Amino acid sequence: MAILLPHHKFAILIVLLSFFTTLSHQATPPPNPRLLNAFYALQAWKHSITSDPRGFTSDWYGYNVCNYTGVFCAPSQDDPHLTTVAGVDLNHANISGSLPEDLGLLTDLALFHINTNRFCGTVPKSFKKLSLLYELDISNNLFSGDFPSVVLSLPSLKFLDIRFNQFKGDVPSDLYNLKLDAIFINNNLFETSFPKNLGNSPVSVIVFANNAIKGCLPSSIKKMSDTLEELMLVNVSLSGCLTPDIGSLKKLRVLDVSQNSLVGMLPESIGNMKSLEQLNVAHNKFSGDIPTSICSLPRLENFTYSDNYFFGEPKICLKLADKDDRKNCIPNRPLQRKVEECKAFYYRPVNCRGCGAPPPPPPPPPTKHWLPPYGHPTYTPPLKN
Repeated sequence: MAILLPHHKFAILIVLLSFFTTLSHQATPPPNPRLLNAFYALQAWKHSITSDPRGFTSDWYGYNVCNYTGVFCAPSQDDPHLTTVAGVDLNHANISGSLPEDLGLLTDLALFHINTNRFCGTVPKSFKKLSLLYELDISNNLFSGDFPSVVLSLPSLKFLDIRFNQFKGDVPSDLYNLKLDAIFINNNLFETSFPKNLGNSPVSVIVFANNAIKGCLPSSIKKMSDTLEELMLVNVSLSGCLTPDIGSLKKLRVLDVSQNSLVGMLPESIGNMKSLEQLNVAHNKFSGDIPTSICSLPRLENFTYSDNYFFGEPKICLKLADKDDRKNCIPNRPLQRKVEECKAFYYRPVNCRGCGAPPPPPPPPPTKHWLPPYGHPTYTPPLKN
């Protein structure tokens, strides 16, 4: 039988004391009711998680929620002596699971970031209790169902990011009455239209891309001239003519309407957008001359107008550092459409489908015939009656 020496007994005693002290600390409830509610909420969430391959929530045990990975505490806004859970950040954790209704207990939450995971289901209705929530980012997950209308009940919300999910159906027009700074709803399954009150939104960035959004940009977009800096309308099923009201957006830096079915000429009013740095109108059915004023914009760095039917290109456009004019009907430029294709297109009338200004009179034919590349016959855009 082994005999323990006195110093061995002392070492074992220290280990036991340390163990029971740890248990005692874990058993001690949080110092205030809000942290206790946070404990209940986060434990309920942990039990709703089905996979956590990177172990983000492996230390989510015990009452000391401020030590949980991805959980951030701060003094309460209404009592600086009271510590509360102010933020959750589980970005890029690859976690699977759902969001339980218990998360509504996190009433002091200002930031909720869970992008790039595999959460599914819907946003809990209990989120309406999160009156201090400032940023909501649930992007790049597997959420589904209708638009999470609970966000319309969040009075402090400024940043909304629900992109890259499987939300479907309509986008409520009340969204644009909120005092948001950024809206990202792209890459979902929405089938909606542009509401008349779109211009009520004070956002600086709005991204609709890769949804089915019918109708015209409303004239109320002019009301966004003092705030809007980025407008992304890529692949949203836009058709008809681009409204000249777009030129009112004097602070806009990025405009992307590529991969739609827009027709007619580019509005001359785009030349008034002195802050514009990037303009992409590729993969549409625009035609006629590109306005010289657009390529003369002082800050324009990137102008992509490939895959359209333009036949007039001011020389100043060729001086832009980053441009793409391929697959148009532009004389003496490489990689253009075949003459027959251009000719067939210009015999079809422009139909604005109720969007934008009425189409202008058809442009006159060039004063000189031109030989398109690759030896195609000469082509002059026809006059129309």
